[in-house]
Amino acid sequence: MTLYRLLIVDDEDIITDSLYEVFHRLIPEKLDVCKAYSAKEALQWMSRTRIDIVLTDISMPGMNGLELSDEIQAFWPRCKVIFLTGFSEFDYAYKAIQMPKVRYLLKTEGYDKVTATVQEVIQEIEHENQMSKMLEQSREQLYALEQMAQGDYIRHLLQESLNLEETRLIDEFRKMNIGLNPELPVLLVIGHLCYPDGTTYIEKSSLLTNARMIWNSYLSEKTRHIGILDKQGDPLWLLQPSESVDEKFYNHLVRYLEGTLELIQETCLQSLGLPIAFTISGTPCAWNAMNRQYERLRQLQLMKIDGDGMTIILTDRGEQLEDSIEQLQRKEEWQISSKAEMLAAFLEAGKADKFGEIFEELSKSMLQVNSPVKRTIEVYYSIALVLLSYINRSGLCREIHDYSKLMRLDEHSSMKEAVYYLKQVSDQLFQVKSSEKKENTSSVIGNICEYINEHLSEDLSLVRLAEINYFNPSYLSRFFKQECGVNLSEFIDNCRVRRAKELLKEDDLKVREVAALVGYEAAHSFTRFFKKATGMTPQEYRDALTQT
Repeated sequence: MTLYRLLIVDDEDIITDSLYEVFHRLIPEKLDVCKAYSAKEALQWMSRTRIDIVLTDISMPGMNGLELSDEIQAFWPRCKVIFLTGFSEFDYAYKAIQMPKVRYLLKTEGYDKVTATVQEVIQEIEHENQMSKMLEQSREQLYALEQMAQGDYIRHLLQESLNLEETRLIDEFRKMNIGLNPELPVLLVIGHLCYPDGTTYIEKSSLLTNARMIWNSYLSEKTRHIGILDKQGDPLWLLQPSESVDEKFYNHLVRYLEGTLELIQETCLQSLGLPIAFTISGTPCAWNAMNRQYERLRQLQLMKIDGDGMTIILTDRGEQLEDSIEQLQRKEEWQISSKAEMLAAFLEAGKADKFGEIFEELSKSMLQVNSPVKRTIEVYYSIALVLLSYINRSGLCREIHDYSKLMRLDEHSSMKEAVYYLKQVSDQLFQVKSSEKKENTSSVIGNICEYINEHLSEDLSLVRLAEINYFNPSYLSRFFKQECGVNLSEFIDNCRVRRAKELLKEDDLKVREVAALVGYEAAHSFTRFFKKATGMTPQEYRDALTQT
């Protein structure tokens, strides 16, 4: 289910807090709610994460709602705006009515009207997503042949990126009608589509085409891009900001891309039933560095993408990737085959199915009757080196039984027995990795829960928790619900209630002090929250304790 992000903006604390409480519990599985007490604070949210809907006061000190709306469109052009205002602000309201993508509500119309309007906007967004997909279907047919030619050319550039000359690129881009600027750096994005088991070639081709249409419908407004299939059959996009965007958008490009890719993921999942993961450049690169950047992204993807189809977005932050690259490259000094390199990558990533496919292919080649002896020996030791290297680097000598014969082919009575031995060792390694993955997951969840309990008085928004734990917000929301069985917001509320009960036992703390300690700036907001959770106000709960 698509997770939309609602930002509530009002300089009156009581209005902002009240609306936040209403929407916070309305549809937590579909709506992530943030709040800001000024336009300036709202813009900080805009720079941090994708915002889908803004519910804002139209008249605020400093920057009013109309000016904020203009800034919003620069950050997130698909964002919908709902203005809240009083009867006395007719001039503002009149201007708001003239603006596209906005709605206008009176503050006196009540919570039911406001929540209904937000739900209408969500339905409108979903409808637009579907319509965008249909429009792109017709456009895709017109450009199919041109894209094929451009794809061949870009693949050629990837192989020769070290020798590219700018003047030559300018001329060739013009002839090929490629809408990118060879004088500006380019951002790379690799997609990984998780096709359902049993999907035929024709079905995969159709799904890929539809996924490309969805990509175009979301990103054509603010970017120019070209997409191809890489050597692994995964979509690769080269992307630059559109010529029409403001200069400040360049610094916002990666955040914009991360947020928009979340929407693309959700639309692909909802409309096509197709999970898709993305790996993107953290910064644009020069055209002559394109091949190196592509290989970095490919390695990061192999290392990090889960094998269970969970959609994630990985960003190459530079230093974040170095450890992953070292893990792949820390092999013996001599060269091993490309198939063995793939085995090493899949073993590092814990992708047993992919590892098994390559292993089976190599095993068959070793067991062929007419296979050259030298090649068979080379294949065996290539696999054995991968397994032994991983055992040593991971410190698994005690966990893996009888790995001493890995580098002693002559101790096996037959090649068939040798292949079976390699399979046994690799199966043990994946069993250990599966156990470690469960422990790592528990550790991550434990760290998140511990942080929440220790920082109840601070910002515990989904966006903030995602930043701290290096997730994107939508993935963190799904990950937490999948592992804990409850929404993250529900867990935070439970922690706040539990902590509030403990603090209310201390007579020297006033209710407003307890409210602040569990993350509520306004005592009245805390009182409503506590009563809804327990059936009693904080004071009633405290009085009940003294009577027992």
